[in-house]
Amino acid sequence: MMIKDLKPRMPFDELTVEVVTKGEPRAFATASGQGTVCNAAVKDETGEEVSLTLWNDEYKKVNDGDKIKITNGWVSEYKGKLQISAGRKGSLEVLK
Repeated sequence: MMIKDLKPRMPFDELTVEVVTKGEPRAFATASGQGTVCNAAVKDETGEEVSLTLWNDEYKKVNDGDKIKITNGWVSEYKGKLQISAGRKGSLEVLK
C-alpha cells in the first residue's frame, strides 16, 4: 500500500515508510491513565509524506532515517490532514 491510497478512518494491512523527522514526545492524561505521544513525518518510496503518531514507548524505537513497517495500522484525520498509527491492534517494526 502507498500513502496516496490512504483514506480517513481506514484500516490498512501493511505500510512501509521512512521517518523524515521525529518530533518531541509529550505526556498526556486521560480517565484511563497516562501516556506519551509523539508525532513524526514519514514518507513512502514515492516521496509522499504523512504524519505518523507514535504512542507510548513506540517513539523510543524510531529515529530520523529509519525504515519502518506498520502492520494492521489505522488512518485518522486531524485538522484536514491524514495521520497514521499502529493503533491498538497493530504493530510497528523498525527494519534493518
